[in-house]
Amino acid sequence: MSLVDLIAQADERALAASGLACLDRCAPLFGGDDDDVLRPLWASLAEGHEWEARLAKARAGLETGEGDASAAECSSEAEAEAARLARRMLDEVPAEPSADALRRWADACSVAALRIHQLLDPADDDGEASVAAHREGRTDGMSPLVAAELRRQVAVLELVTGHGATGLRQARDVSTEGRRVLRAVVSRRARGRS
Repeated sequence: MSLVDLIAQADERALAASGLACLDRCAPLFGGDDDDVLRPLWASLAEGHEWEARLAKARAGLETGEGDASAAECSSEAEAEAARLARRMLDEVPAEPSADALRRWADACSVAALRIHQLLDPADDDGEASVAAHREGRTDGMSPLVAAELRRQVAVLELVTGHGATGLRQARDVSTEGRRVLRAVVSRRARGRS
């Protein structure tokens, strides 16, 4: 089943986890080193309450980052675009987690996260059109970084759809792994500039 199909069929918890996982994996673009800033939102998914209050706290935590979140601070056009996409993911988190709002957000986060990985991978310059094709199941020519992000997105949706609240822990682990990968990519690019 394609990623597009998984998002179309997912319930509210899986949609929220999908969007949150994309944002979590792209958190290194906000700078800072607090890997637990989104943990309260993950907990909200498991507990089923306090989404809005925990969202406000997470936003404040991410906005205090001192690193690459500002497009003006980025040294390349690709990095600036990646930072803008990450910022948009954070800005568009729905305060009221209804199914329709979460589906739109999860879908937008999916596209943004794949595009971020594509922008930061010099081996993949196929452009935005290929992101749509990859999400629909056409995976020819994907770089390893983009392919891994696609697999993580599918895994998160399958874990939460298949196991409900008990799948959230594994989904968060998948996201944590992806965050480490993206942090390494961002660090490598920064070292290449110095």
